[in-house]
Amino acid sequence: MTLFNPHALRNQLQPSQSVLGIDPGSKQIGLALSDISLMLASPLTIVMRKKLKQMLPIFQELCTQHAIGGIVVGLPLSLDGSFGPAARAAHDWAKDLSERLNIPTCLWDERLSSSAVNRFLIQEADMSRKKRGDVVDKMAAAYMLQGWLDATIAS
Repeated sequence: MTLFNPHALRNQLQPSQSVLGIDPGSKQIGLALSDISLMLASPLTIVMRKKLKQMLPIFQELCTQHAIGGIVVGLPLSLDGSFGPAARAAHDWAKDLSERLNIPTCLWDERLSSSAVNRFLIQEADMSRKKRGDVVDKMAAAYMLQGWLDATIAS
């Protein structure tokens, strides 16, 4: 089930469940993981993009291994906030993933997450282009997931 209210996903989580953050790129997919207290997102890994049917065992294993109770998928809205072709594709992909894994999924605006991470890696970590390529997608997934965690924290 794909949820549009970010709080609805948090409310469905059971104690000791984590959330998987996914930044679906065209070539590789960045993955991040929350802690069970739902306070901190950490980069997890990247996987090469293939057809969802081929990637499903990877996601199933990750969900079992990390007690995933929900998934937050980055929604690449246009800079003006409109729902363009990339956002439609991410929405359809997230819906399909959610149905196949039987895990609730929420879409979260991830505009400029890769840019923010790249800027940080260049300015603060002085990282080369090659090294950035190895980490930017999973760090962008963590950046996006941290945004969701911060926005949905219980008040």
